[in-house]
Amino acid sequence: MNRILIACIVIISIGLSQQAHAQVSTRLNNNWEFLKQDLGGIWEAVRPVGKGNPESVPLWENVTLPHCVNATDAVDPDVNYYQGPAWYRTQLEIKNPYANGRILLHFEGAGQKTDVYVYTTKVGTHTGGYDEFTVDITEAVNAFTQTDVFQKQFKGKVPISIRTDNSRDLEMIPSDLSDFNLYGGVYRYLNLVYTPALSIDKLFALAETDNAGRLGRLTIKSRFYNPQRVSNTSVAVKLFDPAGKLVHQLTKEMLTGSADVNIAELSVKKPMLWSTESPKLYTVEVTLKRPEGIFTQREKIGFRRFEFVENGPFKLNGKRLLLRGTHRHEDHAGVAAAMTEDQMRTEMIMMKDMGVNFIRLGHYQQSRTILELCDSLGIVVWEEIPWCRGGLGGDVYKEQARRMLRNMIEQHYNHASVIIWGLGNENDWPGDFPEFDKEKIRTFMKELNDLSHQLDPTRKTAIRRCDFCKDIVDVYSPSIWAGWYRGIYTEYKSVSEEEFKKVKHFLHVEWGGDSHAGRHSESPDKALQNLKASGAADERAGDASLYGGAARASKDGDWSESYICNLIDWHLKEQENMPWLTGTAQWPFKDFSTPVRPDNPVPYMNQKGVVERDFTRKEAYYVFQSYWTAKPMVHIYGHSWPIRWGNDGEEKMIKVYSNCEEAELFVNGKSYGVKKRNSQDFPAAGLRWNVKLEKGLNSINVIARKGKDFVRDNLSFQYQTESWGKPAKLTLQKVKEENGIATVEARLLDEKGIPCLDVANWVRFGLAGDGKLIDNQGTSSGSRLVQMYNGRATIRIQTNNGTNIVSAQSTGLKTVTTTL
Repeated sequence: MNRILIACIVIISIGLSQQAHAQVSTRLNNNWEFLKQDLGGIWEAVRPVGKGNPESVPLWENVTLPHCVNATDAVDPDVNYYQGPAWYRTQLEIKNPYANGRILLHFEGAGQKTDVYVYTTKVGTHTGGYDEFTVDITEAVNAFTQTDVFQKQFKGKVPISIRTDNSRDLEMIPSDLSDFNLYGGVYRYLNLVYTPALSIDKLFALAETDNAGRLGRLTIKSRFYNPQRVSNTSVAVKLFDPAGKLVHQLTKEMLTGSADVNIAELSVKKPMLWSTESPKLYTVEVTLKRPEGIFTQREKIGFRRFEFVENGPFKLNGKRLLLRGTHRHEDHAGVAAAMTEDQMRTEMIMMKDMGVNFIRLGHYQQSRTILELCDSLGIVVWEEIPWCRGGLGGDVYKEQARRMLRNMIEQHYNHASVIIWGLGNENDWPGDFPEFDKEKIRTFMKELNDLSHQLDPTRKTAIRRCDFCKDIVDVYSPSIWAGWYRGIYTEYKSVSEEEFKKVKHFLHVEWGGDSHAGRHSESPDKALQNLKASGAADERAGDASLYGGAARASKDGDWSESYICNLIDWHLKEQENMPWLTGTAQWPFKDFSTPVRPDNPVPYMNQKGVVERDFTRKEAYYVFQSYWTAKPMVHIYGHSWPIRWGNDGEEKMIKVYSNCEEAELFVNGKSYGVKKRNSQDFPAAGLRWNVKLEKGLNSINVIARKGKDFVRDNLSFQYQTESWGKPAKLTLQKVKEENGIATVEARLLDEKGIPCLDVANWVRFGLAGDGKLIDNQGTSSGSRLVQMYNGRATIRIQTNNGTNIVSAQSTGLKTVTTTL
């Protein structure tokens, strides 16, 4: 399936999903005001304001939704991110087309506690930053429209105020010890929904097949939204196949009842099966017809069956499928959690293009858009609740976990992509409470496991890294960080085999390591000399720290892209020869922000992604492509490595990542021969050449062949033979300018003016003038404080067509400036 076709399918799917929960639904994206602090009370949000009067403060700013309170401060290198109350307000023109209908505000997610007001009346509250919730504002709106202030002050509009709060709270999940920000704000889409008196709250469509996949069964249940206690309705059910052809329809009269109601049970002969290669989706359409109005809900479903073979591999539709996975946090440069549909679509298509067929959504329920994209693209899903780190709290804490598990399962029940409901992550991590009782954690884990199976007997349960609970859930992942937090990467396979033997269903999620984008090494495995094979599954407290403890790559390595490419390359070659393996998921696809890593090369960033926080691909992306994709590709390592170094006449390795059968390398116009790809020939599957480079500019070209197809890649770099001493001088110059954006580069030189190509000093950029630093992006070229990569660092400036003076500082060296 080509990329354009996939994009079209995704767009169609999302277009249908926007109609999924109501006949009339409007996204409330525009005309919002925002305040990053608390108010004295709701009256301060709605009282009459005279220009210049005291009531005009505090000052609000105009924003659009989705909006994250921590869009920039999450990665500000100089402050802790804001955790506290914030307010949003707008005025809505209410025009419900249904007589005696309902007016709803449908939140796709807001963090972490939310209060909703109509004028001064609180109409709803919700705790939990990741599950959807709906607030019925009908009565409050009707009451407010009868007041004088409705016309006199608000000119016929209804004031809506929303208070979000991500303050630290030990009785909430996830824990603030978690390795990700607990964001605040209305950071997913908010919808104004009109429904008739009777509508559907939840539609549960269970699609199953027999063992041969020749007969499909579809069971449809409904939970009505019926505050006015309508007693009966006419129901029409339609089922459309993936091509849009009507394959079933029925109409019936039924009582609404107060519990979930069976609507239909249908059989489908020879159903088109949903798979990762061919994600066929049927459409269920249920229509309620009453004199007060018609309500239609549509859901996408897929017929498929899956199996975790006991002590064996994973099967989808009866065939072994090696789960080739990654992870996702809802986080992006410049917006944090407030990603748009376009950004989500770009991210998921990038994953699919990398060869991903499995994703673990860490560590919370994610946007409905992501699940729809997984359905449409063919990506199998493990989704989990945010019981993450910290131990176990009290009754309020546990009730939130139960509620969020129920909401996640019910809200994402119909997605064909979902196979696992995750119950927790690193629940063996103490710290939030004086008591850490393993038996109490086990008891609660058993309760959640039973609840998950009660709500959805068709999916598996799972947790990661809590060995004393591994016997409770269906699928377990230990912590194996071979070559990063523990041991060396060459012991990955043996350690995995040992862990595999301890549980019935083993699935390895979270592996990889950090890499500072743009940093490369001529000897990336040098740090391995000091590391010991030490049982990489036995991750210890403090292993993630940059301080103290035993030697480990995470603390003592160079954080280069070169090292991580070798680590990933080794893991992928081994996975091809592990026939018992269900699959793995590299951690994570994209760099993301975290409050617990202030000392990383990009402060407050977890840099284990294969793409940066702004979608810039790192070199590791292409290593995955070379193992996981079928479309011919080729990539020479080092596109972000402008200067290599070594001695005159020294041979240097040129690595090429490709899924092609063979490749021929050219250096400065000279062929260095054709090499055959062999996945077990580490590194680079045998596509590597030792070459004597010329001092100065070198041009590299490669031509790779797969059948009758040829693909090419090329790059150029300087080769430096002069050795350097201690950094003595900092330089700063503009290297690029286009569309009003200038890029400046700081470089470190020794006292002779020779570039210091292996140093990692910190540099701080500053700006005076008419423009603006493009910083707080959480990227290697988008932070005003950053570790250098090979003795250099860059940042961009929005010049605003004015005069700007950029500065660069590095401890112990003279500050330098340049004028733009």
